[in-house]
Amino acid sequence: MRTLALSTMYAQQERFADGAAFARYAAGAGYDAIEVSHSTPEPKLRRIVASGVPPVTALHLPAPHATLPDGRANADLNLAAIDEAERADALAHALHGVGWAAAAGSRALAVHLGEVADAFWPEGEAELRRLHDEGAIASRRADELRAELAARREAGAPAALAAARASLGALVAAARPHGIVVGIENRLRFHEIPHPRETLALLDGFAPDEAGHWHDTGHAEVLDRLGFMPHGQWFELLGERLAGAHVHDVRGLRDHRAPGAGELDWPAVAAALAPLDAWTLEIDQREPDDAVRAAIPFLRALG
Repeated sequence: MRTLALSTMYAQQERFADGAAFARYAAGAGYDAIEVSHSTPEPKLRRIVASGVPPVTALHLPAPHATLPDGRANADLNLAAIDEAERADALAHALHGVGWAAAAGSRALAVHLGEVADAFWPEGEAELRRLHDEGAIASRRADELRAELAARREAGAPAALAAARASLGALVAAARPHGIVVGIENRLRFHEIPHPRETLALLDGFAPDEAGHWHDTGHAEVLDRLGFMPHGQWFELLGERLAGAHVHDVRGLRDHRAPGAGELDWPAVAAALAPLDAWTLEIDQREPDDAVRAAIPFLRALG
C-alpha cells in the first residue's frame, strides 16, 4: 500500500510547538510518515526525528527553517541566483538539510531550485489572478499579461538555469552517498524554476535514483488555471522521472487544501502519480482537522 506522509506545513500551529506533539497527531490521524517542510525550525525537527513514529521519509529543503541576518527566511534564498555569494549561501542551507535527511534516514528531498529573480512582476501576476476570478482569464488582456511575463522571464532564464544546474549538481553529490533522491519541485509562480522542459534539461545526466521531478499538484493546477501550461504537460514530459509528490487540492486559485476539499481532477492526477510508492499531503495549517483526517480515506478510495 502507498505510504501517505503528512507535511509539517500543517504543524505551523501553537498546539504543535513541540514536534513530538505533531508526530503523535500525524500517527493518530492515520498517516504513515512525516515530511519535514522548510517552515520547520531545528528544535521542532529534532523532536520529530527523535520521536521515531511515524518515520521522517522526506525533507523539503532548506529545512530546517532559519532566519537570516537581514530578517528573511532561508527559504527566500535563491539556488539559481546569478550573484554567486547568494547562491553559495542558499546552497549552504540546503546542504545542511541534506545532512539532516541522512541522519533521519530519509530517502527523498524536495527542493525549490530557484527563480529568475529579475522576472518577478507582482503587479502583472496580481492582475492576471484578478482576471481569473472575474472569469476573464481567456481575454486579450490576459494574453498580453502572459506574453509580458514570458518575455521578462526569457531574458534572464539561461543564466539562472545554469546556476540552478550547478546547485542541483552539488545537492546530488551530497545526497548520493546516502541513497537519497533529490526531487526538483514545480513551482507556483511563473518566474520560478523550473518549467516542464527546463526540468528535463536539468535532469539530463543524472540517474533516476539521483534526481527527478517532484510533482506539486496545486502548483501545477494554478499555473494551468492562469493559462500558462496544462497540468498534464508535467506528466507527459516527466512521468518517467517522478521522484515524489506534494498532494493537495485547489479551490479557485487557492492551493494547499486537503485532498477532497477542492476541485482538482483527482482520478487523472492519481493515475498519473500511481508509479510513486509515497505521496506527501502538503495541507495548509488553517485546514480543519476533519479534512486532514478525511483526506486519507478519500485518497485510498481512488485506488
